[in-house]
Amino acid sequence: MKASSVGRGLRALVYSALACSSVALAQNVPAQFVVSGKAAEKIQDFTTINFATAERIAQVCEDAAAKQGVDISIMVLDNDGNQVYMDRMDGQAYLAIATAEMKARTALMDREPSKALMNRVIQNPSQEIEAIQLGLFSNSGGLPIVVNKQLIGAVGVGGSAPRVPVWSDEICAHQALTEVIGSSVAPLLEDLRARRNPNPNPAPVPRFNPPAPPKSPLPAEFVVSGKAAAGISDANQISLAAAKKVARACRDWAASKDSTMSLYIIDNEGELVHMERMDGQVYNDIRTALLKAQTALKTRQPTSIRDAQLKNDPSGAPRQNVLYGFFTGSGGLPIVVDGQMIGAMGVSGNSSGNESCAVEGLTAAFGDHVTLPVYPAPGAGR
Repeated sequence: MKASSVGRGLRALVYSALACSSVALAQNVPAQFVVSGKAAEKIQDFTTINFATAERIAQVCEDAAAKQGVDISIMVLDNDGNQVYMDRMDGQAYLAIATAEMKARTALMDREPSKALMNRVIQNPSQEIEAIQLGLFSNSGGLPIVVNKQLIGAVGVGGSAPRVPVWSDEICAHQALTEVIGSSVAPLLEDLRARRNPNPNPAPVPRFNPPAPPKSPLPAEFVVSGKAAAGISDANQISLAAAKKVARACRDWAASKDSTMSLYIIDNEGELVHMERMDGQVYNDIRTALLKAQTALKTRQPTSIRDAQLKNDPSGAPRQNVLYGFFTGSGGLPIVVDGQMIGAMGVSGNSSGNESCAVEGLTAAFGDHVTLPVYPAPGAGR
């Protein structure tokens, strides 16, 4: 018994020391960069990038891109791989949006710039298939976000043509990290010249330039317009500025209710336009917000309609949830402005009402132009 008691005591001391060591490491990261307080306690993690830092990184990179006259897509992940913040500047298409996240995930998984993998593939092209099998993307533009030797997340930038040493997706990300985190950010890796295997009989590459940029009947501040619209042949996609306005109003409304939320805004093709996760949100909150936005896009209706219908008749759940792949929780809304659908949004994790938060955001951004759910009077239809 005595030996057992001594063993338990030693184990307790070891666990206590490990716990203290973990706390010390967590405290190594300045509080302004990571989730802290009750939000950190909720997710049991004091070392994950917070919303404010992610938003700041994205904004600095976007400002730098604007000065260069280019557009980018940017994704910030936390140290668990959850999406924290995302922006797609107007005119960005699928590849730019998808590769931004792929670069961020590669930097997160490898704990190094995605350029490191790209350089290895340049030196030995046979490595790329193995990288793809592991879900890695061998292209520069992804950087781990490290503060005081603690990984707190990763950032990926896609969509702009490189002009090294003046500009590249990676330079954009690095400049943003340096401004937000400080001079401790690791220097950029060497750029290796890509190996070329020229086709001795090059195939002709067609050009595809519509004669005129598309036009929308909607006010320019609501939708992608001008050169950006011409690049994607679509003038009815929600603009990044409008999406941010929606998100900001929803976020402020949630905060005023002492709540938090996760939000996704997607365009008519289902591609990400803007995403944010307030501190303290967990995976289910983040994931269901996206599923709601996607369901609202597919159905062209608020998800609260199917939510109510399934409460009235649960027998429809197998078809709705499994066969059609809909997520029927309230909080997903199509974004319809002056009768034209320009995207969709989803909100989750808001204890004060996900759809109410979404409505608040849409009203702030579009006023009387937007179509909102209309609720029947209590007792109507009985």
